Amino acid sequence: QMSDKMEVDGSNPMEPGNIARLQGGDLAKLLKGFQDEEWELGIDEAGRGPVLGPMTYGSCFVPSSKNAELKALGFDDSKKLSEETRERMFRDIKACDFLGWNVIVLSAKEISGGMLQRSPYNLNAISHDTAEALIRQALADGINLKRVFVDTVGDPERYEAKLSAKFPQIQMTVRKKADSLFPIVSAASICAKVTRDIVVKQWKYSEADVQFTGVTGSGYPADEVTKTWLSKNCDPVFGFPDNTRFSWQTTKKILEESAMSFEWEADLEEDENQSKMGAYFVSNDKVKSKGTLGSSATFFAQRQLLTATAL
Repeated sequence: QMSDKMEVDGSNPMEPGNIARLQGGDLAKLLKGFQDEEWELGIDEAGRGPVLGPMTYGSCFVPSSKNAELKALGFDDSKKLSEETRERMFRDIKACDFLGWNVIVLSAKEISGGMLQRSPYNLNAISHDTAEALIRQALADGINLKRVFVDTVGDPERYEAKLSAKFPQIQMTVRKKADSLFPIVSAASICAKVTRDIVVKQWKYSEADVQFTGVTGSGYPADEVTKTWLSKNCDPVFGFPDNTRFSWQTTKKILEESAMSFEWEADLEEDENQSKMGAYFVSNDKVKSKGTLGSSATFFAQRQLLTATAL
């Protein structure tokens, strides 16, 4: 059972793409009780907009015969609920003998890495692929899915058609505000939101020898407290700690104003249509003149990187 600390099948929930797999009890027992049933699944996300922290995608699934009991539990869009109510309802989901759930945690590093790569992997594509992964996970677990309800990302009609083409055996329903329309999506919303809150509260910076000052605020780009924290904790070379989405406009602006500018040697070589291996090495004299590195040397030590002075 998940208590105050996140437990994810013995793995670290901060690692990109991990799935929190505690289905409110034993999955085999859950399925055995409804072996011949048709199931419905809802999907929703939390943390799409913040510049800090992960984005989490949650799914919750229920036998169709238990829809009346599900409705009686009173779930609603997690954004409308107090933190205390969300946590209580999440405990109800975990304790329920007819509900299962999954959560995928997407780290800030994974989101930024996709969005900033040469061929950008945009947030909508990340969201769509993550939702598909949750559907495939339920099917792989032996859930007899017949209906899926999704809170839309982008145009709901196009998204519904896309999912229907990939899962023709399942009736897809994609709607705006689905977390307020369908109780099973409300439950998924609660799973995603509470899981994200736990990850954010328990976050441990990988930059162990660097001290970060101040409070982070809500983590949203428009929050002045968050923007102040980002400005105060921006390293001129390495930028921000690993809970930060470098691909957000807020962070890009701060980096442009506060960080050192540079050009990638490889890009310059491509422009000149030539390869200069010597450009990747420096002389012993230059290395000595630079002196020793400060706390940012952790970056190189963790990756076992050394300054190359000769071939």
